[in-house]
Amino acid sequence: MSADLQDEQTLLFRDIVIICIHYQLFPSSLSYVRRSDIRRRGMYRKLFCCFCRAPKPPIDEVVSWRQSLKKLQESKTGQLAFREFLRTEYSEENILFWLACEEYKTITTSNEIAIAAKRIYTEFVQVDAPRQAVSFITQFQINIDCGTRQEITNSMSQPTLSCFDKAQRLIYKLMKKDCYPRFLKSEIYQGLLEPSEAS
Repeated sequence: MSADLQDEQTLLFRDIVIICIHYQLFPSSLSYVRRSDIRRRGMYRKLFCCFCRAPKPPIDEVVSWRQSLKKLQESKTGQLAFREFLRTEYSEENILFWLACEEYKTITTSNEIAIAAKRIYTEFVQVDAPRQAVSFITQFQINIDCGTRQEITNSMSQPTLSCFDKAQRLIYKLMKKDCYPRFLKSEIYQGLLEPSEAS
């Protein structure tokens, strides 16, 4: 395989990962996806069939995920693998919320902050938000204490870029202490450590 083709496959895989994650976070809008990049690689028609054939990440990258949850989260493919594991444990709301908060903190305009804050609140924080589709929004209530939840609720009238910080830290701590160690022992992770047929 040529270096150019391998690089293109890597870019393709990473873009598909980004699309899959962001579409789950913002299913009614693809505004967070770099549409020009998708069109430039001719991915609209081939998105899902290419995803099925996407190559495994390099073994050394997969091994590096053992270093820390932070190292795992720095990898787009790592994020996807971790999310798939959390899905099997019915706790994917943790990674979805964490990713939503990371994206939220990059917003620069007050209008976008208000819209995104409301969406994150509705999907992850609002009390009695069941895991179901409502008006094209999938709700996944995160497990945080009542005090933190109330603080976020109170901030929704004038949301700031830091209004989800405390909850995000709590969820990260939960994933680091509880979910991450189990992920490293999971079939999903162990499968990615196995050599590919082409190697």
